[in-house]
Amino acid sequence: MDYLVNINWNKVTPCLVLLVLELVLEFSDGATPADVNKHLELGREFLARGQLSDALTHYHAAVEGDPNNYLTYFKRGTVYYALGKAKFALQDFTKVLDLKADFTAAQLHRANVYLKLAQYREAKDDFLAVSQAEPYNAEAIEQYMKIDQYIEDVQLAEAYYRGGEHRAAAELCSRLLEVSPWSAHLRQLRAESYIALNDLFSAVSDIRAGNRLQQDSTRGFQRLAALLYQLGHVADSLKEIRECLKLDPEHKECFPFYKKVKKVDKLLLECEERSEARDFPGCIASANKLLRLEGEVTLVVFEARRWLCSCSVKEELYAEALAQCGAALALRRDARVLCERADALLGLDMFDDAIHSYKEALELEESLQRAKDGLSRAQKLQKQSEQRDYYKILGVKRTATKQEIIKAYRKAAQKWHPDSYQGDEKKVAEKKFIDIAAAKEVLTDPEKRAQFDAGVDPLDPEAQRGQGAPFHSPFHHFQHGSPFQFKFHFN
Repeated sequence: MDYLVNINWNKVTPCLVLLVLELVLEFSDGATPADVNKHLELGREFLARGQLSDALTHYHAAVEGDPNNYLTYFKRGTVYYALGKAKFALQDFTKVLDLKADFTAAQLHRANVYLKLAQYREAKDDFLAVSQAEPYNAEAIEQYMKIDQYIEDVQLAEAYYRGGEHRAAAELCSRLLEVSPWSAHLRQLRAESYIALNDLFSAVSDIRAGNRLQQDSTRGFQRLAALLYQLGHVADSLKEIRECLKLDPEHKECFPFYKKVKKVDKLLLECEERSEARDFPGCIASANKLLRLEGEVTLVVFEARRWLCSCSVKEELYAEALAQCGAALALRRDARVLCERADALLGLDMFDDAIHSYKEALELEESLQRAKDGLSRAQKLQKQSEQRDYYKILGVKRTATKQEIIKAYRKAAQKWHPDSYQGDEKKVAEKKFIDIAAAKEVLTDPEKRAQFDAGVDPLDPEAQRGQGAPFHSPFHHFQHGSPFQFKFHFN
């Protein structure tokens, strides 16, 4: 910077000093043409390989190094266009036209951005300008001729929606979105039409896409969160309502909704955790709290009823479970709830109804292994019910421990010991006593008990032959001589 040494600083005005300083800073910090060209070359290479984000980084550097070069803005704009970043693509193509008004390639690109955004009037102006500059540009002429129809179609779709013809509105929006996929307005209009048609999953998809296009819509996040909650997707709803609060922490609709959804999500998590920990009373308590908190939204109520159904079955509250499973199924037919209902029916020895419930679950979800296993078990238990039920003979639950079984055996054996009876009563006592002894034999032997629980009586000769095993009666010593000279000790 030797040229600064010969300046007569006594004759320099303050404004000139500032101008000179700006020039010094520009020359000291600005990129050289070689640097700019290097960034442009690297940008082209990354673009050719489809690495758009890397290409964008170098085009940023090229623009900063040479902010008056229209080509650098154009190249960056094309990358923004490829990435679907409409706002930034428009800014770059507009900057190109500010620097070089007759650059029709930029005008055609900008027209296409406007078209994808459904900003049809702006698109029409740009397509017209291109067709005037290049009378043989087929793309510009073709799109220009279609624009008025697109404008009429948007107005017609809006009229369909206002008139309650929601399916027609949704179908017309779908056709328009093939041309204008970046239109937040068309996404919203189709979403509202889907909501009116009770197609909430499709509405969620459109609102989510619209939020990505707008990026700062508290209304969009609030609407999405409400729909997800209505669908019973509480955790997803909580995530979206938090996005609303990031934009406006005190939003009058999002904030109170957030507090409610947070409580519901916590209670659902408690139900799951307590069920996994086998704290079934705790699970039931949390589900009842959830019901008190939310009594309107169908699928959230369904989740509460589902947990009440499941945890009541596991707590062996079969009658209560049956009521809760029925309430859940009245809200939504669900294969797993049908299995829970079948389990409750088995607990109540209602075998036919349990079999029907498992079969219904398989109709809904034919590959559900739990329903297949349950159906097999129910059919075996039904067959077994026609024979001896060793649990009933001793008056114990199916979950009884070995100690509980022995205690029940001693009590029953003392009550029905044949030596305590005479005449016909003695014959009844003898039959009961044999059954009591058989029950103890099976239920205190882990292997035999497992067979019985699987629906096979280990003391039934026919059942054993069906299983391919030799049969040895535990009462063979009763079958010769005088069978009822009992000398038992109950220690």
